[in-house]
Amino acid sequence: MKGIIGKKVGMTQIFDENGNVIPVTVIQAGPCYVTQVRSSDRDGYSAIQLGFEETKPQRLTRGQLGHLKRNNLPALRVLREFRIKNGDVDVEEGQEIKADVFEKGERVDVIGKSKGRGFTGTIKRHGFHRQPKTHGQSDRERAPGSVGANTFPARTFKGQRMAGRSGNVRVTAENLEVVVVDSERNLLAVRGSVPGVNGGIVVLKPARPRRWTSKK
Repeated sequence: MKGIIGKKVGMTQIFDENGNVIPVTVIQAGPCYVTQVRSSDRDGYSAIQLGFEETKPQRLTRGQLGHLKRNNLPALRVLREFRIKNGDVDVEEGQEIKADVFEKGERVDVIGKSKGRGFTGTIKRHGFHRQPKTHGQSDRERAPGSVGANTFPARTFKGQRMAGRSGNVRVTAENLEVVVVDSERNLLAVRGSVPGVNGGIVVLKPARPRRWTSKK
């Protein structure tokens, strides 16, 4: 099973053997613990549940503490499940998963929650163009303009791009290359940016096969 929960540390840059600058995001990957192994016979699907980041026991409910005490695990703040298609489980409950589950050069998908930007207008949210500054307009420069309603259909269609809350949604950064694996400190460095704020929880999974996976 490949997959791990981590925390985004921040961005930096490293240099390769040719002196080229590589922008990377450092992730505190693990240590994680296998809190439960789900089987298709008992649960209807196959999955492995991992726990990450120890916390104070009083911050968890009694049910959560009892769930973890089955395998003598500490109080863990974050629980995530990783689905298994073929049902082959190569880990046991209570086992520790570290950053060395991935190797240098592998491709991963990083899932996180994007930064919340609050209530934003259509220009920032959807990339709308501004309206002309001339011909007498005083307050329509950044307005969205007509929404297209008339006598027919006499309503606004669902999904119309308007102002509203931007960000704070689940985002997946696809096909990122693992550049550095520090198993001693449980650190991974992936090439490129990762969604979310520094200190945000992210999930790393092997990249799904795509047309561009084989490209350098």
